[in-house]
Amino acid sequence: MSSAPPQILGDAVSSSASSVLAALRPPAATRVHKFGGSSVADATRILALSPLVDDGADVRVVVVSAMAGTTNALVEMATQAASGQDWSTGWSGLRERHLLTADAIDPEARHGLRDAVARDFDGLRDDLLALASATGDTAPLVAQVHGLGETVSSRLVQAALGGEPSGWQRLDAREVLVVHPGEMGVGVEWDASRERFADWRARKLPRRVVVTGFVARDLSGRCTTLGRNGSDYSAAIFANLFDAGELVIWTDVDGVLSADPRLVPDAVCLPSMSYAEACELAYFGAKVLHPQTLAPVQSRGIPLCIRNTLNPAAPGTRIVERVEGGGDGSLVKGLTIVREMAVLELVGNGMVGVPGTAEKLFAALHGAGVSVTMISQGSSEHSICCVVRAAQVEQARATVEAAFADAMADARTQAVNVTPGIAILAAVGDGMVGIPGVAARLFAALAQSRVNIRAIAQGSSERNISVAIADADATRALRAAHSAFWLSPQTVSVGVIGPGQVGRALLSQMAAVLPKLRAASQIDLRLRGIANSGYMALDHFAIHPDEAVARLTGMTTQAFDADAFAAHVRAEHLPHALIVDCSGSDAIARRYPEWLAAGIHVVTPSKHAGSGDWSRYLAIREAQRSGGARFMYEATVGAGLPVIQTLRNLLDTGDELEAIDGMLSGTLAWLFNSYDGSRPFSALVREARELGYTEPDPRDDLSGLDVARKLVILAREAGQELSLDDVAIESLVPTHLQGVSRDEFLARLAELDAPMQARLDEARAGGLALRHIAHLSRGNGARVGVVALPAAHACCHTRLTDNLVQFTTARYASNPLVVQGPGAGPQVTAAGVFGDVLAIAHSLSSGIGAHA
Repeated sequence: MSSAPPQILGDAVSSSASSVLAALRPPAATRVHKFGGSSVADATRILALSPLVDDGADVRVVVVSAMAGTTNALVEMATQAASGQDWSTGWSGLRERHLLTADAIDPEARHGLRDAVARDFDGLRDDLLALASATGDTAPLVAQVHGLGETVSSRLVQAALGGEPSGWQRLDAREVLVVHPGEMGVGVEWDASRERFADWRARKLPRRVVVTGFVARDLSGRCTTLGRNGSDYSAAIFANLFDAGELVIWTDVDGVLSADPRLVPDAVCLPSMSYAEACELAYFGAKVLHPQTLAPVQSRGIPLCIRNTLNPAAPGTRIVERVEGGGDGSLVKGLTIVREMAVLELVGNGMVGVPGTAEKLFAALHGAGVSVTMISQGSSEHSICCVVRAAQVEQARATVEAAFADAMADARTQAVNVTPGIAILAAVGDGMVGIPGVAARLFAALAQSRVNIRAIAQGSSERNISVAIADADATRALRAAHSAFWLSPQTVSVGVIGPGQVGRALLSQMAAVLPKLRAASQIDLRLRGIANSGYMALDHFAIHPDEAVARLTGMTTQAFDADAFAAHVRAEHLPHALIVDCSGSDAIARRYPEWLAAGIHVVTPSKHAGSGDWSRYLAIREAQRSGGARFMYEATVGAGLPVIQTLRNLLDTGDELEAIDGMLSGTLAWLFNSYDGSRPFSALVREARELGYTEPDPRDDLSGLDVARKLVILAREAGQELSLDDVAIESLVPTHLQGVSRDEFLARLAELDAPMQARLDEARAGGLALRHIAHLSRGNGARVGVVALPAAHACCHTRLTDNLVQFTTARYASNPLVVQGPGAGPQVTAAGVFGDVLAIAHSLSSGIGAHA
């Protein structure tokens, strides 16, 4: 990682920042600080360390890694030397880098830093020459080469902190730290190390110490290392030896994050966590910590803090034995993904009830050096599966087949199956312990994101749930789970087709409330695509709704392709996808089944899908069930009124529908609410057109077809197999005017007046009023047309453009249930569409399944 500009670092570690840091830290008699390679990457960063360790502790210990990139360079040089290749170029470049750093830290040579660094590299040169000609066991010499970076780094840091004149001593860890190799990594010889440490401490009486990380000696006194991430382990060991009050590991992130920020941009920094939580996260790949690091501090109850050298004012993450009061209250503290895994499964009918099968399986894998990351076995004992690293799976398969060769020969076991391309998702948190429903929430989130679970494992501690999933689903699964536990907003990838009047109103409403939704409801609706019949504009991250229409005329547009549009919205890196279709296109409606089957939620105010071809309607319903996505269409009937929702609630609670009556067209409602005979009917039609109530061709409203479509939708919602052909539709357009041009029809509108006046006069003679009504009932079928109603009827008491739907049911028989309100206009229709979008988003957050 490249160094930040000096002035930025200077600001970050000013004296005022030091006071802030002191206030953030609890008092401690001894505090150990560990700085990784990025924290000592160059002179600027090394000089910035002094305020960070000026913490008021009586004893201050600083454990350092090599400068960033140094260990890799040393490993390469050792390999080159051992194989007879030229290592001199790498040696010269690394030496020059460290000498320049020494000059920057000690420009006046007060500490003799340049000469000391030069001597260290002279020693490295000698070691490499010796390695090139060595025979026999070269491991100690290789370890000495690998550890040179920490030796030099400790000199640079000691000088930057003020050197010996300021009381800072150096401790080469190889003077005191004794370790031994083990199957689970390098282990500490605690008795020998404590004895040597006590002797060193008695001689030096240290109060300010810089310690080399990574390096140690074995029981024979030979040089060795603690392996990768060994400097963190060294810091924990020395925190234990010094009996420190706190260990602070300084790195280049603000603390332990709830997930990998490269996969989950909304990952949050965890303020606190327990040792157990940290161990689980570290084991499953959290990059900030290594599992070995925690054991030495956990055994003595030493708090461990993860802090950021580039942002020292951030409090970081504090890891302790137990987080009082549950910390931040989250059930899950973090989620991790382990990639490049494979499932190995041993299957056999003869395994049922046979003791020792699992022991034999895992003994064979142990003997072959295959590491098992996760184990799962059903109570039927028919199969045992485990997850291993992909690089070892073929070795594992061969080993298990050899171990069970006899059992396979006589068919007691049938197969050793391997499934490659697997990732493990682990959810970790002390808050999960004893809480019902945690696994259900995780599994629901994965199901809603169309992520299939291959295997499950949960320890009896209940603080970890691990699932094996397809590696291709890993990012989507991680984001879905992260959202499900409210660690980040519930992210939905959204595409809008048809930015007409309703579409534009929807975009405007989205622009007004999206920030509030994210802050208050943890819902992140990302508009990632906008399209009309000819063009589409796509964005990898998000399009601001206010800019969406303009994007369709920009340079980045492309020809509309429904498949490409859906594929873009259904992004693999985002957990949920939703398409809003405001186009009114039957061709787009034909896409709904495939979108729903692919897990894309669909919201529309268009009536084509709900009232069109019956086989397509059934395909949509089946796609919902198979794909787990939701099809929402509240705005198809009554715009923003809860008509479909009300009907659904009645039926779901066991009520029985007897009839539906209503005014389902705002245009026709306005016409007949206004028609009292004082003005010709044609004049009202012209006025309605001028006010924007009608379609450009009023015949689209007067035909009654739109109302019939709405009635079909309601009938199907009630479980009836009804199509448009089954509806008796009265058109208000005379037959001889149905086939003429729009202009001719408008010119001949007056031909509607006499017939309509006659009907009005007849109704009035009987004390009735004309209204355009849709009717559905069990015995009388479905019909749409003008009806004369008594003055007491609910439809005779509506406002001008109101829609009204009256449900007569077993419960609401003598006094039908009425839903009434504005049923036309782009704003209210868009509000109905937006309500469906939010209903889906909220259901994803709460874990409610798809509605079929």
